Amino acid sequence: MVTKISANLYGMANAPTIAPDRISEVKRKPYPNYKVIVLNDDFNTFVHVADCLTKYIPGMTGDRAWELTNQIHHEGQAVVWVGPQEPAELYHQQLRRAGLTMAPLEAA
Repeated sequence: MVTKISANLYGMANAPTIAPDRISEVKRKPYPNYKVIVLNDDFNTFVHVADCLTKYIPGMTGDRAWELTNQIHHEGQAVVWVGPQEPAELYHQQLRRAGLTMAPLEAA
């Protein structure tokens, strides 16, 4: 005797499969910016600090470099650049190698 096995018994029903609704959409967050901060010290001259800023920070003018150098001297530090992590790491490293005293990179 041959018996028919129901398709429903094995989950092979003829009804269409319905995917569940998406409850939330993927939200993209922008990458954080990082601050490049130069600290005051007792051994770098104003000229050297200003020259390094104009040499290594893109778009830095001589006037802006002197403003930041004065801020570094009088306030103890200045944020000299803010932007994506990879270029921030490069500028930080270049300024440090030039002898400037640098704070660790921080998220902006």
